[in-house]
Amino acid sequence: MATEKIVLTDQDHARLSDLAVEVGSAADAAMARDADLLMGELERARKVPSARVPADVVTMKSTVRIRDLDSDDTLVCTLVWPGEADFTEGKISVLAPIGLALLGSRVGQTIEWEVPAGKRRFVVEELVHQPEASGEVEL
Repeated sequence: MATEKIVLTDQDHARLSDLAVEVGSAADAAMARDADLLMGELERARKVPSARVPADVVTMKSTVRIRDLDSDDTLVCTLVWPGEADFTEGKISVLAPIGLALLGSRVGQTIEWEVPAGKRRFVVEELVHQPEASGEVEL
C-alpha cells in the first residue's frame, strides 16, 4: 500500500477500525494479514465528517469506474463491507486487495496492488456514485 494520506469519513474509519479488530482476532492467518493491511490504511487516513468529504474520494459504498492500465479494460464496481461482497455483481470487499487499494483513492489517481502474478495497476476514471455526495450517511 502507498504511504501518502488518504481521506476517510469519520463513520467509515470507525466501522473499518472495528472490522480490523474483529478480523484480526480470527485464527486464520490470511484474515489476520488482511486486518494488518487494513490497519495500515487506517493509520495513514485523515478523518473528515461525511458532509466534508471531497466529492472525488472513494468512500465505502462508492461505485467507481476503473481502467486496467495494462489491458485497457474497464470495470465498474462498488466498494462494500466483506459480508456484502459479490464479484459477479461488481461488489468488491474492502478487505480484497483491490478494495484496500480503492479505499480513500481519488478520481484520476493510479492505484496498484500485489497479486500472485505481480502488480496490477488501475486508474480511477470516474466516481459514479458516492453516498456522501448524495446525502446518504450510513451509521
